[in-house]
Amino acid sequence: MKQYQFAGIIPARYASSRFPGKPLAVIGDKTMVRRVFEQASKSLDFIFVATDDRRIHDEVISFGGNSVMTSVNHYSGTDRCAEAVDKIMAQTGKAIDIVVNIQGDEPFLIPEQIDLVKSCFNDQEVEIATLVRKISPGEDIFNPNNPKVILDHKKNAIYFSRSPLPFIRDLDKSEWSAKHVFFKHIGIYAYKISTLKKITKLPESILEKAESLEQNRWIENGYSIRAAITDLESVSIDTPEDLQRILEHPEYFS
Repeated sequence: MKQYQFAGIIPARYASSRFPGKPLAVIGDKTMVRRVFEQASKSLDFIFVATDDRRIHDEVISFGGNSVMTSVNHYSGTDRCAEAVDKIMAQTGKAIDIVVNIQGDEPFLIPEQIDLVKSCFNDQEVEIATLVRKISPGEDIFNPNNPKVILDHKKNAIYFSRSPLPFIRDLDKSEWSAKHVFFKHIGIYAYKISTLKKITKLPESILEKAESLEQNRWIENGYSIRAAITDLESVSIDTPEDLQRILEHPEYFS
């Protein structure tokens, strides 16, 4: 079996509309970007932050992490990863086979989740991998901020949606999550380098526009996305209110 060289990349931009400067938000005695970096380091030996802001870059360097500056014009974290990986290989002289795109707003990232995504590449046909979790009965499957995904028998994603899929006929919606297995998408990706270069050159697609989910572009263009299933749920911080709720529970970061 081929031994792949994995690299973790944490896209981190400053100008978030909902939470400007989020990567530098302090949780306990550490910035968010540092917590993400340190958690990811428990699964990956080779990690870089890819940022468009010198303040974030300098913070990463200050705690001994690796950082690379990227364009301010990227549409997505995937696009930022594609630019960063070329710079990282040129800077380090190290070949990379697979990039793991790690969400920069999950300071309590669970390393086992990265391990699961990496394990998808034990099947050498896999080009892109991601993570999903079974939604428990009673959870809100109608929240559009939590994308859902349906899988085929090989655990390849068929479609991602902000609506619950499938539609359960002849049942009240309050019963759906108890009568059918729904999957929530957890936004960690890994891509083979050759595939990453191709998908970032694809034009925006119809389904991507409709859902505002870039992974539908890849599916529309014939790429398979293999999903690993986890029962672990990490905590993301999207807004200052999310951060405040976390700060009220120091057991998370003590």
